[in-house]
Amino acid sequence: MSLTDPIGDLLTRIRNGQHAGKSSVLAPASKQRENVLRVLEREGYIRGFERLVQREGVDELKIELKYNEGEPVISQIMRVSTPGRRVYAKIKDLPKIYNGLGISILSTPRGVMSDNEARQANVGGEVLCQVF
Repeated sequence: MSLTDPIGDLLTRIRNGQHAGKSSVLAPASKQRENVLRVLEREGYIRGFERLVQREGVDELKIELKYNEGEPVISQIMRVSTPGRRVYAKIKDLPKIYNGLGISILSTPRGVMSDNEARQANVGGEVLCQVF
């Protein structure tokens, strides 16, 4: 089965898993998804993830969701740039999400990073999603 928006699918799986109170969710593996998950882990929105081999040539990502006092740490996660409408931002045009409480995840020439890391590296790029 082919997906037209793999990042959107990943975000939806995380969102649905947290609404259902799951401790972990599974998603098909790809390098782009792993990079987004690394940023979420670095910023403290998920506990972690690991790559599982289902069979030869088919891998899955097991994502450990994070809760604080029974409530999901991620209260809002939404896709910004879609396959039909790409959204790019220069470094000076990057908005602060909820006055700095949330993050944007960007795909830059230096890799996938949060908006804070992009400001420090002084690079802009495609805004993949926003997390709060």
